[in-house]
Amino acid sequence: MEIVYVYTKKRSEFGRQCNFSDRPAELHVDILPDPSQMDNYIERNPCDNPTQCAQEMSEHEVNTERFQTETRGINHVEGGWPKDVNPQEMEQTIRYRKKVEKDENYVNTVLQLGSLMEHCIKQNNAIDIYQQYFEEEEVSESAEEQPSAKTINVFRDPNEIKRTATGLSWHPDGAKKLAVAYSSLEFQRATKDMSFDSYIWDIENPDKPEMTLKPVSPLVCLEYNPKDSHILIGGCYNGQIAYWDTRKGSQPVEMSTIEHSHRDPVYKVIWLQSKTGTDYFSASTDGNVLWWDIRKMSEPTERLILDPSKKGNLDNALGAISLEFETTMPTKFMVGTEQGQVVSCNRKAKTPAEKIVCTYSGHHGPIYALQRNPFFPKNFLTVADWTARIWSEEIKESSIMWTKYHMTYLTDGCWSPVRPAVFFTTRMDGTLDVWDLLFKQNDPTLSLKVCDESLYSLRLQDNGRFLACGSQLGTTTLLEISPGLCTLQRNEKALATAMFERETKREKILEARHREMRLKERSRSEQGKEEETKDVDTEESSEDLVARAEKEFFEVVEFELKKREREEEKSQSKADKEKEISEEKEAED
Repeated sequence: MEIVYVYTKKRSEFGRQCNFSDRPAELHVDILPDPSQMDNYIERNPCDNPTQCAQEMSEHEVNTERFQTETRGINHVEGGWPKDVNPQEMEQTIRYRKKVEKDENYVNTVLQLGSLMEHCIKQNNAIDIYQQYFEEEEVSESAEEQPSAKTINVFRDPNEIKRTATGLSWHPDGAKKLAVAYSSLEFQRATKDMSFDSYIWDIENPDKPEMTLKPVSPLVCLEYNPKDSHILIGGCYNGQIAYWDTRKGSQPVEMSTIEHSHRDPVYKVIWLQSKTGTDYFSASTDGNVLWWDIRKMSEPTERLILDPSKKGNLDNALGAISLEFETTMPTKFMVGTEQGQVVSCNRKAKTPAEKIVCTYSGHHGPIYALQRNPFFPKNFLTVADWTARIWSEEIKESSIMWTKYHMTYLTDGCWSPVRPAVFFTTRMDGTLDVWDLLFKQNDPTLSLKVCDESLYSLRLQDNGRFLACGSQLGTTTLLEISPGLCTLQRNEKALATAMFERETKREKILEARHREMRLKERSRSEQGKEEETKDVDTEESSEDLVARAEKEFFEVVEFELKKREREEEKSQSKADKEKEISEEKEAED
């Protein structure tokens, strides 16, 4: 028995919003019972039905066939001008257009295409394919939604010997691709069989990388050129820097020479804002910051030694492990060091000593992440040791805000590009923390256990919706953030401004108080030193007095001894005279 019911609708009503209304029920088909079907059933008597208190479970397994996709493309060059016509010359193009417009085939072709084009235009006018229904309801629902993040894809290192995903970079056009740098940063732990390759992934195809990059040494960092999405630069473990053009294959187009490169792994490279779009600079733990141009990779265009004493001594230089460059401040940049200090620099200073402006110290370990707030460039975020800190350029002594001390090391962090009060941090226990300072400041708004191993790198897409985390075993996890965390809230900029200004003012007051206390302690210590010098003087004068008294005493003793000797001599001479007189008298008698 075949049952068919036809629904009809006009073509112009396709895609139009559905307007539902109440109406009485309609009976379309009535199937009567068939008594002959009872013959197919057998009554079971008695009927046993066992029951259990425990919940019944069933296990099912299915093995689906794996389908691998491969992306291919072609380069299409717009134009169509003949070889003898130069498109840059306006006279030649106008002459050629007039020649073509006089051709009968051209007129017939335009007339044929005109009717088809008119039909398509009428279709587009009949239906608005971009109309969004229930937009207000969706906004109200997303505002009440709890903060969350869900895993979209997982990209694993294809090699047997797993390496750490040390660097991530999103494709600048549409962010459909993700470049991942793989290397082992454990000193002398890399085996001979370990691969040097890094990969570019299509975020919709986790099975196979779209492109393989083959450097001469493992890549520690990797960056897309924001002006030309075909060009990437990468910093190698051996200190060299290479650049790729994806149109020219997997091998690097050019590399920096070893004698003019870094002496340690290149931990960060950043493209500079320039007219040509070919300038960038790099930082390494050898204490150098080097500026380069991909048109001339043989040697750097400029060099800065991170010596805090401003003497340019490489032996005293601080090892750079992170970089920060804001396009709105083209002359300024910041460097995060292994020693836990942030060095603020000015590239356009006249002398090398003046290029190092000041330092910010407050961390106990290497600064793995350093980034200015995209909405308030005077405030910047640092991630190191067990905390993440927010600083103000105006205060050098301490940070204005900081997170609690975690039980595990923090490894990376970044600001949200769409919300000024939201930032992200990764931990060594595989946890991703999302902080919303307007909602909660003591604890993260969302803590997500991404994987069991340590998370090492973190990169957020420009629209703030997708986030990529790289782990120690080379697993890159792509997460989608809930709309509440990637949508600018009402009055958020004003509230964030007030919060940062309040904390900056508080720290300024505390800094002035500390400075006053230090001056008092210094004055007290100086007074104490003066009293000590006075005591020393008094002690010395008493010693002089004792010496003088001893000298006078011995002089008196010597005088008395000489006096006694003289008296004894006088008495002896007197006795001798008396004896002589007595002897003379006896002789006379």
